[in-house]
Amino acid sequence: MSTRPTKDQLAAAHNATITDVIAHGLDVLFCGINPGLYSGALGQHFARPGNRFWPALHAGGFTSRLYKPSEQDQLLDLRLGITNVVARTTARADELSDDELREGGKLLVAKVLEYRPRWLAVVGITAYRTAFGLPKARVGPQEQLIGDTRVWVLPNPSGLNAHWTPAGLGVEFGRLRAASEDCRNR
Repeated sequence: MSTRPTKDQLAAAHNATITDVIAHGLDVLFCGINPGLYSGALGQHFARPGNRFWPALHAGGFTSRLYKPSEQDQLLDLRLGITNVVARTTARADELSDDELREGGKLLVAKVLEYRPRWLAVVGITAYRTAFGLPKARVGPQEQLIGDTRVWVLPNPSGLNAHWTPAGLGVEFGRLRAASEDCRNR
């Protein structure tokens, strides 16, 4: 498939799923809200041009260079992974119901308990609040633990999230990176 999906490929990607990039004992498991159609068509997380996840990952110091979505499996070598609160693709995250987000939160907890990353980093405060029933949660480290896994909430890196600049995203990702390194060095 080309690097830019056609209209037909995007339409066919509706309700598809993308394979998690996951392994046991990761330092950080990043968790998106759900994949968009662009990601579903390509089978790659955060694949839509304009999504700022990959630049924020690099700006935050997790990667030594800017990775492309097609290189997502290489994150495992860095002890990083990617999953989603809700697995199915949609054109927009607002197509997900609160019930679907809450059910996704339960499935995510089970996944975290199985794989045991040091940190779960949910990218999207609104989805996190709904999925975990924590309406007052803020961006940053959370008090909640899932087993031994610490939880951090990052801003949604979608290009539609104008509240966070690329530089601000890089700072937040960098705060998590520093905390994850501190945790590993203990």
